[in-house]
Amino acid sequence: MGEGNKVGQGRVTSMAGVTIHESAYVDEGAEAGPGTKIWHFSHVMSGARIGRNVVISQNCYIGARATVGDGVRIQNNVSVYDDVELEQDVFVGPSAVFTNVRHPRAFVSRKNEYGKTLVKKGASLGANCTIVCGVTIGEYAFVAAGAVVTSDVPPHAIVGGVPAKVIGFACTCGERLDKPEGRKVKCARCGESFE
Repeated sequence: MGEGNKVGQGRVTSMAGVTIHESAYVDEGAEAGPGTKIWHFSHVMSGARIGRNVVISQNCYIGARATVGDGVRIQNNVSVYDDVELEQDVFVGPSAVFTNVRHPRAFVSRKNEYGKTLVKKGASLGANCTIVCGVTIGEYAFVAAGAVVTSDVPPHAIVGGVPAKVIGFACTCGERLDKPEGRKVKCARCGESFE
C-alpha cells in the first residue's frame, strides 16, 4: 500500500487519512475523505467526490461526476459512472451495474444525455443487479440480486425481478417486514414501527 505523499503521472498513491493500494489509480483532482480505502486495480477519476470511511473494493471505477457519500461500501467490479450519486451508508453488491444513457448506440455520442441516478441513504443493491439511469432508489430500500431497476423504488421497499417490482418491505435495520396493507407493523429485530 502506498504510504508516501507521492503524486505524479496523474496518479496519487496517498491522500491524507486515505488508504490507496499501490495498484489503484486515483487521478489528481479527485477527493476522498479520511478513513476511506481504495483497493486493488480501482480507478477514481479527477473530479470524483468520495466521503469518509468509504470502502471501494477491487476493480472498481468512480467517474469524474460521481458522488459517493460517507460510509458507502462498494464491492468488487462496480463502475459508478458520471451523474450517479450514492448517499450515506449505501451498500453496492459485487458486479452491480449502473447505466448512464437509456438508448446506447456505439456509433451515437450521448454524453450530453446522461441520466442522473440517485441511491438514497442506507439502500442496499444486490450482486449483479442493474440500475437503469434516471431512477431514484429510496432510503433503506433493497434491490435483489440480479434485479433490473427501470423505475423509482420507494423507501424501505424490497424489489426483485426483471423489470424489478416491489415484493416486500424492509426495516431500517434490514429485517424484512411482514406488513399487511394499511396496518402498523413493528420490526421484530430493532422494534422500529412502520405504518
